[in-house]
Amino acid sequence: QVQLVESGGGLVQAGGSLRLSCAASGRSFSNYAMGWFRQAPGKERDFVSVIHWGGSSTTDSVKGRFTISRDGAGNTLYLQMNSLKPEDTAVYYCAAAIVSWGRNWGAVDSYDYWGKGTQVTVSS
Repeated sequence: QVQLVESGGGLVQAGGSLRLSCAASGRSFSNYAMGWFRQAPGKERDFVSVIHWGGSSTTDSVKGRFTISRDGAGNTLYLQMNSLKPEDTAVYYCAAAIVSWGRNWGAVDSYDYWGKGTQVTVSS
């Protein structure tokens, strides 16, 4: 059974840092892209960042502040979040998608597996 389990969320003051982790199990994810999305209350789930064998991409609003990485085996995903702002407050979700040509990594429906999310709250 495939599972993605996020951890590392919490309450932090503006300007602070958090490191999110996502542990993937149940299959090999070496041929999967893994990404982070976030969803603020009353809003849609938005793309944050993705990493795959071809590289990574990150949404403009967090570039220079958030860094995505994964371990050598490919089954653990990280998101280092620095200089956090109140507008970063959201539930952060880990997702995985098999790498295929032309896939839109910024689209929710491109991903095959999802975690249950971890809350990040940034106070002003």
